[in-house]
Amino acid sequence: MTFDRVAGHRLLVGLFASFVFLCGVIAGPAARAATVQPLEIVTKNGVHVFSVELATTEEEKTTGLMYRKELPDGKGMLFDFSPEQQVSMWMKNTYVSLDMIFIRADGRILRIAENTEPLSTKIISSGGPAKGVLEVVAGTAQKYGIQPGDRVAHPLFNGK
Repeated sequence: MTFDRVAGHRLLVGLFASFVFLCGVIAGPAARAATVQPLEIVTKNGVHVFSVELATTEEEKTTGLMYRKELPDGKGMLFDFSPEQQVSMWMKNTYVSLDMIFIRADGRILRIAENTEPLSTKIISSGGPAKGVLEVVAGTAQKYGIQPGDRVAHPLFNGK
């Protein structure tokens, strides 16, 4: 090969590799939600800050945390179910046990489903109208003393 043909070949290989990578990132089952934001939960023990991926599109809400092998402490996913409504979740294709925190439109925690069963298709209900669901690694609610009635501060909830 001449230099030009080698350079052209390398360029094509590089473009193909980039395309495959982007396809995996965009369409892969473990693709991340587009936006990461801070979220605070105010408890009797103090303020606890989390870094959450925001799931707003139907695809993001359907996929959620499926296929992920780990979820670090302090990280999570916030599902936007605006307007406030009865919400049902499940753990299908979710390998990590989670605490699901159902949040009302006013930012108050409605219910917490702790230590959910990985890979289960059992329906987990909000138990009333919820505007958002925060999924964090199992044990988080107990570790930080998070309880129903505690306040969540995030723009999704009354702009706070």
